[in-house]
Amino acid sequence: MVQKFVLESSETLYNALKPLLFRLTAGEAHARVLRLLALADSSALACALLRWVYRVAFAPHPRPSPEFGGVHVGGVTLDHPLILAAGFVKGQGFTSEAQALAAVERGEDIIPGWRSMPALVGLVEFGSFTRYPRMGNPGVVMWRDPATRSIQNRVGLKNPGARAAAAFLARHKRHLPRTFGINIAVSPGVSDPAQEETEIREAIRLFLDMGIVPSWFTLNLSCPNTEDDPGANQTEASARRLCAAAISELNGRTPLWVKLSPGLADEQYAALLLAAVETGVQAIIATNTLAQPTPDNPLVLGGVAGGRLYASACEAVTSLLRAKLHERYKIDVIACGGIADGRSWASFGATAGQYYSALIYRGALAAAIIEREYEQFSRVDTR
Repeated sequence: MVQKFVLESSETLYNALKPLLFRLTAGEAHARVLRLLALADSSALACALLRWVYRVAFAPHPRPSPEFGGVHVGGVTLDHPLILAAGFVKGQGFTSEAQALAAVERGEDIIPGWRSMPALVGLVEFGSFTRYPRMGNPGVVMWRDPATRSIQNRVGLKNPGARAAAAFLARHKRHLPRTFGINIAVSPGVSDPAQEETEIREAIRLFLDMGIVPSWFTLNLSCPNTEDDPGANQTEASARRLCAAAISELNGRTPLWVKLSPGLADEQYAALLLAAVETGVQAIIATNTLAQPTPDNPLVLGGVAGGRLYASACEAVTSLLRAKLHERYKIDVIACGGIADGRSWASFGATAGQYYSALIYRGALAAAIIEREYEQFSRVDTR
């Protein structure tokens, strides 16, 4: 009863506030939320309150694993099946590594939400982080499409870089969540294979050498939100090469997951799945955002998430699961793209999922609400 009251009250309150929030542009709203999260990060009392809300809001998983007592996916045991996708808790952009490290030394919160978001929603994938800092793209880079419950961005992998991110998280290691992921990506514009592999290896090594050992690393092979993305990392050969480099650097210390784009052919998904299996990847996340023209300029592409991504993400997950079943691969497929309610989550048929746009349209406790709806939907469906 307490859980039901908290979830219903949360959504009612958010629906009342949403018209005011949506008067701001998507970028303005995002900036204000990050400022609030940074304040919460620095407050032990605020984080304690958020953890209380989390404990009440997130019921035990309706499909527990008999062996592990949780959701076992990609070599990791999760307390519940939905993970906040990379892109929300990723940090500020900087023009240089020295500038980013100086901000860490000054005690600045360069990754707003690093403490408060896991306290409130549980599972979070931090990043994406590139080896070196990026300022991202200039101008308007975020949009909403309320009619389809979609969002779109061309942020451009804005982040503080792996070295500064690792240094920052190491400073706050005792407050890091028990279970979390770190998403890494090759810097857009890099096309030399040797440099790509070096960046991936160095990014992973910087976190591990700082004592930051996440529950999983995700290698992001699909970055549609940058103007200079080379777009060649989803060939079988390139994926195999980058996955092998990451696996070699990890040396069994933590599982590797890989994130792919939507809209690929079945044959390409099958080839990428084979490359992942043979290099030791333990999970595929399907999918990243869908590149479409932005509202401001039809000649510029931005990544769409939410309702407009849902069909493509479903097709990708179905294709990957079909190939996995046919070949009897021991690799997990994690759904991502338009998980908005219990019914859409159930339709993927995956063990675990990632969400982002649901946070925008259903509020901070979106994952708990969706998981409860899923449980109710499943009970009706099995009668």
